[in-house]
Amino acid sequence: MNWIFLVVIAQFLNAIVALIDKRIVTDDRIMPQPFVYAFYTCLISGGWVAVYLINLLPLPLQNLGIPSFANVVRPTLEVVALSFLSAYTFFTALTAMFTALREHDASDVMPVIGSVSAIAAYALAYFFLDEKLTPHFLLGVGILAVGTALVSRFRFSRSVAIMVVYSGIFFAFHYIAIKGLFLVTSFDDGFFWSRVAFVFFGLTLLMIPAYYDRVKTQSKSANAPAYLLIFGSKAMAGIATLLILHATNRGDVAVVQALGGLQYVFIILFGIFFTLWPWGRPVESYRPEHILQKVLFVVVIAIGFLVLFR
Repeated sequence: MNWIFLVVIAQFLNAIVALIDKRIVTDDRIMPQPFVYAFYTCLISGGWVAVYLINLLPLPLQNLGIPSFANVVRPTLEVVALSFLSAYTFFTALTAMFTALREHDASDVMPVIGSVSAIAAYALAYFFLDEKLTPHFLLGVGILAVGTALVSRFRFSRSVAIMVVYSGIFFAFHYIAIKGLFLVTSFDDGFFWSRVAFVFFGLTLLMIPAYYDRVKTQSKSANAPAYLLIFGSKAMAGIATLLILHATNRGDVAVVQALGGLQYVFIILFGIFFTLWPWGRPVESYRPEHILQKVLFVVVIAIGFLVLFR
């Protein structure tokens, strides 16, 4: 069951990334515009094609599951279309998520995005990928819907609620596009061309003068420590993604998805720790009367994940 350990580590890293993202988009000295941060996230995510270079080293790495250039072929039109669809939906989901994180805590925003994404991805997979719904689908969706409604009702403004639902839906489209890509080609080939599409999509945004000016202005205002924080966050996100993909390949896909709820538990724990630690810098607005409320919402959503994917 080593693959379960991989998922736990991945969700631990994802929780750290979520809190760093919250820090980045709420500090005007780093990257105050969600659009610009999403732009850089796409470029950095595309940079993961560098992992293919590892197999060029004269080392026995065949059993580690590292993607290889040997499995990359000339893309078909279908592969190109799905790759760019995955890039567009990823960028759109990120922009909405970062916008919501500017206004509310990660422990409120991320569970709702995860719930909406899980429900939407299941529905999209049923209609577009001909996947069968589990016997516990309706119960799992119901629990996730209750958890999402509770957070939205007690924690969000109307505009933020719209942003998190919008983000969750587009993350679902992104996952379906990636899944469809892996169905029409190999993992190594699909992963490579999807990363290339991330970079090309990001660069095409610079062709629009208004977007170019926005990126240029924000890039000048950010300093070296800001870029180190951004690159560090995206490096951890990339490692977490690879760990989840390896766990999915080795173990039970449903269990891997269900353990996604661990991310929200870790976010709560980190938030409480840094709030109560006298030398720490609070990353979340944890008032004593809100801690129990947050824990309750996360528990409901985590149970929904377990039921939906078991």
